[in-house]
Amino acid sequence: MTSASRVRDWGLLLICNLIWGSQFVFSKLVQREMGPLFATLLPLGLTILVLLPVSVYQSRIRIIPAQEEKQGSRTVSLIVLGVFGQAAALLLGTWGVRLTLASNAALLNLALPVTTAIMAYLLLSERMTAIRAISFVLAIAGVIECSGINWHELNFSSPQILLGNTLCFLAIVSSAFYNTYSKKILTGYSPVRLVFYTKLVAFLVLLPITIYSESQSFKELAHFSKVAWIGILFLALLRNLLALLLFLYVLKRLDATVAGMSNYLIPFFGVLTAATFLHEKLPVYMIMGGLLVLSSTLLATMSDSRTRQPAAVSDPAR
Repeated sequence: MTSASRVRDWGLLLICNLIWGSQFVFSKLVQREMGPLFATLLPLGLTILVLLPVSVYQSRIRIIPAQEEKQGSRTVSLIVLGVFGQAAALLLGTWGVRLTLASNAALLNLALPVTTAIMAYLLLSERMTAIRAISFVLAIAGVIECSGINWHELNFSSPQILLGNTLCFLAIVSSAFYNTYSKKILTGYSPVRLVFYTKLVAFLVLLPITIYSESQSFKELAHFSKVAWIGILFLALLRNLLALLLFLYVLKRLDATVAGMSNYLIPFFGVLTAATFLHEKLPVYMIMGGLLVLSSTLLATMSDSRTRQPAAVSDPAR
């Protein structure tokens, strides 16, 4: 893998996490006019409509024909990934945040890259190197610094907050499972088709739940404001589609541990976009924390690429 490829992969991870970090602002705007489940389901449905023609086209030309022969087993894998990786993460995350404190949710989100590393060890037999361990420490320090967590607000004694924390953590586990298990599925499907099928499964799972819980939102669909529709389009086209496709593209080239560790950038970008669009203050300590997070991600990505370089030279397929 060349130096230019390493920089490109790091840049793509930067874009992914910028989009994912920005989603909180748009989700907040959207949920002023609809329930949280409908705010999840509607962008999901639009994403599926956009991906449908592309997925059909790719299925006809069979981009990876030799590896899609085991269709039965891969269909089961896609269903598992869609239910436990997409639907579970969206549903558990939505309800978890409603029940717990913001400080608790921010702290729990630090577990995503670490959980991804554990998943990668269990599912992909990836190893934990010294450089990755150092990067984890730098990233955690950076996120804590830029998040400005008030430790006195952390409260695990309330049953409701405990339930919310549990749901948030399970949502993180689901996201880590998706990030890791997708690497296996990518050997037989293009990123576009993988995203399409898993989003479709998630939509089918969440649709009856949303109809039961938030039926009124369907009736008010024609009355949503322009701001709400801008938010919905952002969530559908950028968060659900572009960011995930870019992440899966990089995932084919890097270990899931390294790609997943870039998710430490999400809280920093969330703070940055909130300061830009919601006029929230951006203190110096947040900027310094973000620089630590950026450094940790770059360190891990560059180190992983150098480790892979000898193998890449001897592999004519690359």
